[in-house]
Amino acid sequence: MSTRTDPRFDEIASKVRGGTPLTLADGVFLYRYPDLLAVGSLANEVRERLNGNKTYFNVNLHVNPTNVCVADCKFCSFARLRPGDPQAYTMTLPQIRAKLKERGDGITEVHVVGGLHDEVPWSYYLDTIRELKAERPDVHIKAYTAAEMHFFAEHYKMPMTQVLTELIDAGLGSMPGGGAEIFAERARRKLCTGKADAEQWLDVHRQAHRLGLRTNCTMLYGTVETLEERVDHMLRLRALQEETGGFQTFIPLAFHPEGNSLGKLPAPTGVDNLRTYAVSRLMLHNFGHIKAYWIMIGLATAQVSQSFGADDVDGTVQEEKIYHMAGAGTPQALSRSELVRLIREAGRHAVERDTLYGVRWEDDGAPLPGIRIDASVPYSNNNGRISLSVAH
Repeated sequence: MSTRTDPRFDEIASKVRGGTPLTLADGVFLYRYPDLLAVGSLANEVRERLNGNKTYFNVNLHVNPTNVCVADCKFCSFARLRPGDPQAYTMTLPQIRAKLKERGDGITEVHVVGGLHDEVPWSYYLDTIRELKAERPDVHIKAYTAAEMHFFAEHYKMPMTQVLTELIDAGLGSMPGGGAEIFAERARRKLCTGKADAEQWLDVHRQAHRLGLRTNCTMLYGTVETLEERVDHMLRLRALQEETGGFQTFIPLAFHPEGNSLGKLPAPTGVDNLRTYAVSRLMLHNFGHIKAYWIMIGLATAQVSQSFGADDVDGTVQEEKIYHMAGAGTPQALSRSELVRLIREAGRHAVERDTLYGVRWEDDGAPLPGIRIDASVPYSNNNGRISLSVAH
């Protein structure tokens, strides 16, 4: 490959190094620029300027209380429209509490996301958090996407500030970033109905930030959206971050085609995954973190992404349902030692964080017990600074 770069790329690189925010045209150019390694290397500069050689993870548990959902999302393999569906479920409060009791050793965060169930009372959602806090008062509860929050306000006829305040009083600590999908109206009309639109999603986060809640944000990619619509999505998030400063991390979510109405579409390739991480790191200059969700992209790509702008691999997870029902071939969970080893083999320094990015533990290089990740496929980044081994 030639070492010469396009003058347009050099111009963008100068903007990045000088702290000038990139434009929509810049982002689309980076998506189409053929030298993936050059884009990744530039994103890695930003990643290391912000977070050095650290890769963050946490010890978390996912709880999906119900998959009954009134929304119609063409990409979703998790939701069931009615409680009578043979695959529909709604956990009881004792079941929710028992899951944390059974799996909660070392857990610092419970991530709660479910369907938009219109046949349970508002108290069900409040009591879900109360039960988890009663079992483990020290655990941080990250619960309910903006799509769920908007549904709560509409269905139970409450102002959004009341919804958020009552959840905070019940023990809510922060919000996950799901439900954003893709903001562009053209694409969104084809993908989902019966849930918060782009402006409603953004306003839920705006109001959460005003109440002091930190939140995450996402973008679903690889369905019907254009590259311009992906970059537009990032710019809308960037604008809200400029306004409130309340977002912690951005998580690109790769589409999985199995078990849903978009099953004829191919899943994003590894190149698309890595480029999306790199472009998002370059576009979202005012975000502290970019998370590579290993559940969705696999362990190999999660490792390599740590040289393409990402600085977080999520956590131990423990029984994720939403993406595995869409065909994710990754494990249901990873142990703490497996995550540390994955990060080490990516040439990074593992840092266990809490939900709000407080440091709980840093890797001292001591030998780790447990399963060794397969090191049969070597990878080196374009400047030769690191080499890493990835698992399939």
